[in-house]
Amino acid sequence: MTLTGWSVFSFDGIGTTWEISTPEDLPERVRAGLLGVVEDFDRSYSRFRDDSLIAVLAREPGTVTLPAGAGKLEQLFKKLYHLSNGAMTPLIGSSLERLGYGADYALRPLGHPVPAPRWEDVLVWSGTSISASAPVVLDIGATGKGQLVDLLASVLRGAGTEEFLVDASGDMLHSGTEPLRVALEHPYDPTQAIGVVELRDGALCASAANRRTWGDGLHHVLDGATGRPIETVVATWTMAATAMEADALATALFMVDPPVLETEFEFSWLKVYSDGHAAYSAGFEGTLFT
Repeated sequence: MTLTGWSVFSFDGIGTTWEISTPEDLPERVRAGLLGVVEDFDRSYSRFRDDSLIAVLAREPGTVTLPAGAGKLEQLFKKLYHLSNGAMTPLIGSSLERLGYGADYALRPLGHPVPAPRWEDVLVWSGTSISASAPVVLDIGATGKGQLVDLLASVLRGAGTEEFLVDASGDMLHSGTEPLRVALEHPYDPTQAIGVVELRDGALCASAANRRTWGDGLHHVLDGATGRPIETVVATWTMAATAMEADALATALFMVDPPVLETEFEFSWLKVYSDGHAAYSAGFEGTLFT
């Protein structure tokens, strides 16, 4: 998303395109710092590279030490794992690979869907330490990109930049007093919008079944309890104070009824179902087109 008159720093990272918009050009040292954070994050958590920290656990049981922010991921995933009765899980990687969404991007199913391993059976995650009693394919994509958005925002603030927009291909964090009008992409036609929302000094994240699709009805939002793509929901949007929470809750809305999430989190939301109807929270300050 381009802001008129602002400078844009664009780059690729963790498999997506990023744009960081600021009123003034970012110094080279700040740009280098941002890119370093992205590389460190990818080298820690990517299931698509053999040299990542979590790749060790895919090859054999053991323990790895993750970066300092891992504790926040652990707490958020544990809460959503329990609220979703195991449907939302960082152990979904093996189920995705089974359906063809692996490191080689073959996008050819290897067999029938398989559930993710149960957290309590194979994984012990405590802060920065994570141990597996059997080989596991971790995938933190449901909230990892949001955490990385927040980490880049911290770099910007640490460099004295207080007004900015971090846009990770639609997952956004805005800092500033002037609100932005953001279009909500139509889940079946990316050239169209189903509405607009105002974003000011907070995060807006989306999850859509059409973003990564292949084969016959296959996409990347799976129910961890069954290993199957979710068919009842096609797109969600959430607004929260941090991108990490907004990102996680956008995925959780595919699996959990909103009132259940609202008992534990402060956020607003929009949810579009596969039959065409939409539901949204009272606090979702946007306009839906008819």
